[in-house]
Amino acid sequence: MIDQTHVEALYDCDVIDNRGEKIGSVKRVWLEDGTGKPMWAEVHTGLFGMKESFVPIQQGQVAGGAITVPVTKEQVKESPSMHTDGDHMSDKEQEALYRHYGMTPQARSGDHDRLDGKGGNGRQAAGQQATGQRGQQAAGQRGTARGDAAEVTLSEEKLDVGTRSVETGRVRLVKHTVTEQRNVTVPVTHEEVRVVREPAEGSTGKAFADEQAEITLHREEPVVQKRTEAVERVRLEKDAVTEQKDIKGEVRKERVEVERDDEPRGRR
Repeated sequence: MIDQTHVEALYDCDVIDNRGEKIGSVKRVWLEDGTGKPMWAEVHTGLFGMKESFVPIQQGQVAGGAITVPVTKEQVKESPSMHTDGDHMSDKEQEALYRHYGMTPQARSGDHDRLDGKGGNGRQAAGQQATGQRGQQAAGQRGTARGDAAEVTLSEEKLDVGTRSVETGRVRLVKHTVTEQRNVTVPVTHEEVRVVREPAEGSTGKAFADEQAEITLHREEPVVQKRTEAVERVRLEKDAVTEQKDIKGEVRKERVEVERDDEPRGRR
């Protein structure tokens, strides 16, 4: 059974239906005038959480940061839209919710009957008080009264942003051998024979005898040799680069509102 001790724990917690499916998250808690008992949770539902639906939490169970309610996700999805005025729900609007969820309020006893087949099991009493107007109050902070003064402490969340080192990848140098074709022009020299004739003087050699003279010719041929030499050194170095990152996060902040007992009942 949900009571005032659970109110602060309900904010932003998940709402689970009676089949274990998530309905949405609690954005506001509506309390009953006079008793301050939690009555309804305003839950953001839909694909992008843009729809606001009212879920009965009188018989919900809170555990593990979530509240389980005895209704189905389909019932919540098809619940009537509420147009609350000044954080106040009229009797007509509340009765429409009771009818939708199969709950019939009994103004005299302060109880309500849950109809069979509408998400409950026979007759159950929630112990809620039915007043002339069933306004609800959003959950407030605990205040402290001191003498003629009263005060509450407001808190808010801050974003503490730091950095940590994570591995983003590895870079390595890999050496392998490739073969290329090189064309080099080399000058080469060869000898050729040339016949030179000139007048002879006197008597030389043997007349009318066979003779031969011989000369050796030479030529150059290219000779290819290979040698290995170092031409370049390659290494990897790291440089630290600083850039600006925009970090977004949701933080909660507490606000204070002043309530007066001499104002009409049913206000938050």
